[in-house]
Amino acid sequence: MKAFELRGLSDSELIKRIQEEEESMANLRFQKVISQLENPMKLRLTRKDIARMKSILRERQLKNPEPKTEQTDNQKKA
Repeated sequence: MKAFELRGLSDSELIKRIQEEEESMANLRFQKVISQLENPMKLRLTRKDIARMKSILRERQLKNPEPKTEQTDNQKKA
């Protein structure tokens, strides 16, 4: 999936897709070990898709940082 298509998804949809792709990756690795993987390029493509989705999530986190809370003097001493 292209990066511009992934950017159109919400954060929850991206997280769901990442989980699905990671499960798919585990299945592909298992198939590779037992020599049933027909197309080894699927491993590489899946890994790159996961990285692409995680990168987009991180971009969003950096663009909209969560506000930091100020610590009081009592909290700093503890």
